[in-house]
Amino acid sequence: MRDQRDQRDQRGQALSVFVAVSVFALLLVCGLVVDGGAQATATRRAETAAALAARAAADATATNRLAGVDADAGQAVAAAQRVLAGYPGIAGQARLVPGGVEVTTRTEVATVFLSLIGIESLAATGTATASLEDG
Repeated sequence: MRDQRDQRDQRGQALSVFVAVSVFALLLVCGLVVDGGAQATATRRAETAAALAARAAADATATNRLAGVDADAGQAVAAAQRVLAGYPGIAGQARLVPGGVEVTTRTEVATVFLSLIGIESLAATGTATASLEDG
């Protein structure tokens, strides 16, 4: 009689471990779905900001380029920075590259489920380049 009770007790312990591991795995999968989706949204937002800033840089110099005058690179960078200033939470920089302006953006999104395992935020970046040459 005592052997049967010991076996039942051990089965209960094994089941408890299985449930604990299953719950942890389920939370991890939820974290990947929910927090991964938030990161994808933040990446899309960072890429959009970079693309709009690069477009603004190209537009700011379009008149000069159409007139056959060299593009004012400082004016292009300033236009890109003005656009980036309109995106709170997104840090960005515009820099000159040969023949154009490259805009790089970066943001972070706080995690919901992954914070349970110590991952507090996920980074998202975006990059876009605008040509400042005729053509």
